[in-house]
Amino acid sequence: MGSGTHVLGDDRPNVRVRDLVRSVVAALAPEELPLVDGLRRFDDATVVRRLSGRGGRREPLGFGIGEIAVLVTPVVWLVLDGVAQRLEAVTAEHVERVLTGALRRLFRRPAPAVEVPPLTRGQLAEVRVLVLAAAEQRGLLSGRAEEIADAVVARLALADGPGTLAPQAPEPPAVPGGPPDPGPITGRD
Repeated sequence: MGSGTHVLGDDRPNVRVRDLVRSVVAALAPEELPLVDGLRRFDDATVVRRLSGRGGRREPLGFGIGEIAVLVTPVVWLVLDGVAQRLEAVTAEHVERVLTGALRRLFRRPAPAVEVPPLTRGQLAEVRVLVLAAAEQRGLLSGRAEEIADAVVARLALADGPGTLAPQAPEPPAVPGGPPDPGPITGRD
């Protein structure tokens, strides 16, 4: 989402999905930070494809889909990306982004990070419902799902733009499709 997309009357800038995900995971599942930091090497489309299992590879992250089902990271990243994509589709800037994306692909430039604009209370309530549904679908207990949904909504409501959520790991440049053979994701930076 472009940085010019805002809720009417709201001067807060957009927040990158990857920053929101890292902030929520750092608070609720710090043991998943190596996974999040490893995924941040990739562009957002590749991360979503790998987390959702649409990448065509049998084991998108170097381990089986059974292990990914109980993680917080896929729930948060997939829901926030979906929200950002849906909001982008309804903005007047969408056509411009489509053309810019085509030119970017033509010249093989990495895609900008997906961003979420400031949301209204109603939109925040919808995000909460989406997170709860995604968590339930992945088999998380209802208490844990509530905790994740509350954390996501709190960070969306309080976010003032990039860099305001939590200290971030250094951002490696996103490469379309990622590195040729990243190997297993480890806990090292």
